[in-house]
Amino acid sequence: MPVNNEREELHRAIWKIADDLRGSVDGWDFKQYILGVMFYRYISEYLEKYINSNEYESGNTSFSYAKLDDEQAETIRNEMVNDVGFFILPSELFCNVRERAKTDENLNETLERVFKNIEESANGTSSENDFKGLFDDIDVNSNKLGSTVAKRNEKLVKVLNGIGGMNLEYSNNNKNDAFGDAYEYLMSMYASNAGKSGGEFFTPQEVSELLMRLATVGKTEVDGVYDPACGSGSLLLKAEKVLGRGKVRRGFFGQEINITTYNLCRINMFLHGVGFDKFNIACEDTLISPQHWDDEPFEVIVSNPPYSIKWAGDENPLLINDPRFAPAGILAPRKKADMAFIMHSLSWLKTNGTAAIVCFPGIMYRGGAEQKIRKYLVDNNFVDCIIQLPDNLFFGTSIATCITVLKKNKVDTNVLFIDASKEFLKVTNNNKLEDKNIDNIVKYFTDRSDLEYIVKVAPYELVKENDYNLSVSTYVEKEDTREKIDIVKLNKEIDEIVAREEVLRTEIKKIIEEIGD
Repeated sequence: MPVNNEREELHRAIWKIADDLRGSVDGWDFKQYILGVMFYRYISEYLEKYINSNEYESGNTSFSYAKLDDEQAETIRNEMVNDVGFFILPSELFCNVRERAKTDENLNETLERVFKNIEESANGTSSENDFKGLFDDIDVNSNKLGSTVAKRNEKLVKVLNGIGGMNLEYSNNNKNDAFGDAYEYLMSMYASNAGKSGGEFFTPQEVSELLMRLATVGKTEVDGVYDPACGSGSLLLKAEKVLGRGKVRRGFFGQEINITTYNLCRINMFLHGVGFDKFNIACEDTLISPQHWDDEPFEVIVSNPPYSIKWAGDENPLLINDPRFAPAGILAPRKKADMAFIMHSLSWLKTNGTAAIVCFPGIMYRGGAEQKIRKYLVDNNFVDCIIQLPDNLFFGTSIATCITVLKKNKVDTNVLFIDASKEFLKVTNNNKLEDKNIDNIVKYFTDRSDLEYIVKVAPYELVKENDYNLSVSTYVEKEDTREKIDIVKLNKEIDEIVAREEVLRTEIKKIIEEIGD
C-alpha cells in the first residue's frame, strides 16, 4: 500500500480512538493519554527490537525478548540503560500489558507501576533528565476516565487496543516516520480545536518549515539547533526534514516553561527517533532562568515565542546587567517581553549563525524601549530581514505576524523587507502556506533584489531616517488594486450620452406632434 494511503489509514485510526472516548475525556486532556501510550508502545518496541537484533546476530534466531522471564532480563538492565537510556522488563512491555489488559482488574495500577518503573530505570544515568516525570500527565486514576475503577480500566483498554492496532510500520518499515507522523497529526488536531492555547504549544508545520529553511540557507549541516520557547518541539525537529537525518551534529536544544508541553516535547523527540543523547530540553522560564549556558552559542535558532506576554523587566534590577540584555542598554517593557526573546536569541547566536523568529507586528513600530532596542539592533547590523506573513496562519489568533531574521556576519548594512502577505492558500477560516508559497518567500530572501510591491532592499540610512521603524509596509509599497478611472475619457462618454439623449428627445417630440395632427 502506498505510504500516503497508509498515512490516511493511520489518521482514521486516530480519529476512531477519539470517537471511542468522546464524551468521556475532553479532547485537550485526551491528548495526554493517547500520546503517552503511543510513546509507551514506541519505546517498548524499540527496546524489544534492539535486544532481539543483537541475539539474531549471534545466531539465536528464535529468541524473543517479549517471552523472556523477568528474572533473566534483569541481567542486561545496566547494559540496556547505558545503550538506549532506559529499561523495560518483558512483562511490562506494551505488547504484554495490552494482551492482559482486558482481564486485568487492576489495569490502572499496572500502568501506573510500569510508567514509574520506566522513568526510574534511568535514575542516576545520563538519560535521567530525559525520562524524569515523562508520564506525569497521564493520570490513570482520573475521574475523567470514569467514576469507578472498572469504568476507567474499560477506557484504558480501548486506548491500549486503539494504539496497538495502529499501523506504525509504513515508509519502508521506518517506524520513526510513522510514529512521528502520528504525533504531528495529533498535535495539529488538538491545536486547531484548543483555541488560543493551541498556538502556545504548536506552530503550524508549514510555518515551521519556512523558519527552518530561512535559518539554514546555504547550509548542508549545522552544529546545533535551539528554540528558547520550544513548545512541543516540532519546530526544532524541522531541521532534520530540511537538512536530512544526522545533519544536526550536537543535537536539539530547547526550553519550555509549561510542564505539560515540556513533557510533550520530550516525547516528540523520542517518537521522531532522536536519541536521549541528542536532545536537551529544559523546563524553566527562559528569560529569567535560561538553562543552556554551557551549550550556547547555537548555529541555528528558530522560535515562535508567546506574543507580548508579561515578564519581570525592570522590576528585577539584575536583568539590566544580564549579558543577554545589557548590550541594548534598556530592557523590554514589563508587559511586552517580545524584544527580550529577540535579545536572548541574538546573545546565544553563533557568529556564523542565523536566527528566524516569529514576532508580533507591534514591536516593529512601537516607540519607547522597543524603539531603542530596534535602534541597537540596526545600528549594530544584526537585522538581516523582516518578512510580513499573511493573517490567519496560526492557531488561536488571526493577526498577521512577521518573521525577524538575525545575523552577526552580514556582508552589508542593508535590511531586506519582504511583503509575503499574499502568499497563502485559503482553507476554510484559516490561511495556509503551500510549498510554492514557501519556495517563493525563500527565493525573495536569497535573491535580495527589489521587486515592486513585494521586496525592498533598504539601506541603513533609510531605516535610520524612518526612526528605526521596521514595519514592512514602511518600505514596501502596497499595490493599488482599485480600478483606475480616466476622467477625460469619462467626461467625453458623458457628453456623448447627453447628446444622444437630446437627439432622442427631439425625435420623440416629432412623433408626438405627428400623432396629434
